[in-house]
Amino acid sequence: MSTDPTNRYAAPDQQKPQSQEHPGHGGAMTPAPDYGEATYKGSGKLTGKRALITGGDSGIGRAVALAFAREGADVMISHLAAEEQDASETCRLVRDAGRTAASLAGDIQDERHCRHLIDQCLTELGGIDILVNNAAYQMSVDGLADITTDQFDRVLKTNVYAMFWLCKAALPHLSEGSAIINTTSIQAYEPSPGLLDYATSKAAILNFTKGLAQELAPKGIRVNAVAPGPVWTPLIPATLPPDKVDQFGADTPLGRAGQPAELAPAYVFLASDDSTYITGERIAVTGGRPLP
Repeated sequence: MSTDPTNRYAAPDQQKPQSQEHPGHGGAMTPAPDYGEATYKGSGKLTGKRALITGGDSGIGRAVALAFAREGADVMISHLAAEEQDASETCRLVRDAGRTAASLAGDIQDERHCRHLIDQCLTELGGIDILVNNAAYQMSVDGLADITTDQFDRVLKTNVYAMFWLCKAALPHLSEGSAIINTTSIQAYEPSPGLLDYATSKAAILNFTKGLAQELAPKGIRVNAVAPGPVWTPLIPATLPPDKVDQFGADTPLGRAGQPAELAPAYVFLASDDSTYITGERIAVTGGRPLP
């Protein structure tokens, strides 16, 4: 029997007003996010691949790590030191799938740490075939006047600079059939005034993806992006006002926020041989909100 997508998960009125200190933790959310633990079934699409996923401790990153592992990939994740507990749970899920799991704490605002991430991935997994630039920072404000230079720097360094540094460091170790997947956002197309810096960074990610794809296509390396709409992750109660949390996702045609488990298949598709003729593109996972 087919699943009705409008009521597969909780409606916004079941998302009680809530807040957390950044970076937030999935275990403290009501309702808890679904990472696909009970539903995702792999079929060997990524057997033998080695993947590095930034922000893999929770949210979309954890769902992607779980799906990649169940598809046969070994997985390394990056995370902040404050996210150690969540990162350990992601690694457990990867190991339970019978794959090698590794993690490294640190701040990807630091170029040296980004280079170290790639080096550590080579050491822990023996190489790298898939790079998922997923980690991001956002903080909702009232408008431009409230965006400080420090916040703007943090958003751009976490979301854009780190992607640039990681791609540059990974490139000498990627080969034919490798894939880079960047997480952009609906905000790249529909910027919210309260997330102007974040939206700017997500538009930059989209353009970077299109340009790098053209450079790397002759080498057999594909570069694509996923553009999520509203997704129920720890970033939401940690960065939005509580009175916006309980309506998060209500403005989509499907009437609710997406769950991390609903994003993971798009990343699997772009990482696998199912998409060998696709590069420089983005897949929108927005609950029906149309993108150009």
